[in-house]
Amino acid sequence: MPYVNIKITKEGATPEQKAKLIAGATQLLVDVLGKNPKTTVVVIDEVDTDNWGIGGESVTLLRQRAE
Repeated sequence: MPYVNIKITKEGATPEQKAKLIAGATQLLVDVLGKNPKTTVVVIDEVDTDNWGIGGESVTLLRQRAE
């Protein structure tokens, strides 16, 4: 039973976009590894940009500076 965990920043991904991620990740495992889509689990975690850091700083701060 494959388990895929997708982590994205919490910035308003729509239900339709999430459905495409789930379908796409499932299909990738079918195509590449021959896995059964009925037993493939995909979980999407949305992380607040304050809780996601790159290079020692939060994504929130990095994006504020880039504006």
